[in-house]
Amino acid sequence: MAIRDGDGWVDCRCGGKHWGLNGAAGLMLLRERSILMQHRADWVHNGDTWGLPGGARDSHEDAIAAAIREAVEETGINGELVTPLNIFTDNHLDWRYDTVLAKADPNLELGDWNQETKDMAWVPIENVDKLPLHPSFARTWPAIYQLIVANFL
Repeated sequence: MAIRDGDGWVDCRCGGKHWGLNGAAGLMLLRERSILMQHRADWVHNGDTWGLPGGARDSHEDAIAAAIREAVEETGINGELVTPLNIFTDNHLDWRYDTVLAKADPNLELGDWNQETKDMAWVPIENVDKLPLHPSFARTWPAIYQLIVANFL
């Protein structure tokens, strides 16, 4: 087990190329009726789109650990102020992306962003699909939205 041993591309049977040799995970932080969204830097894969902080899972991490680690790296949040609620999995057989739905503590604040982040915003869930979304997130958003509405609002 090595730190950052998940970095790399996977050529998937779905025809796509995905980041994360062990899959990837992202953190969807919920606060009241809003979600913390990340505006991705122009230079990253599918840059200048909005999505969730996240990235490649290392071999020793579960989805929750990977999603929180990536969110801390990309947004500067305090991971101890995050309470995981559920996981939504987009399974491609060769690769998977786990969206960790979590509740943000009222005291959670954004810290220093890394270079992968252009901007961060708490977006009302009703407005998420009005943003130019990361293509993969755009495909899964309707199902995640239904999960949120049915279980957490």
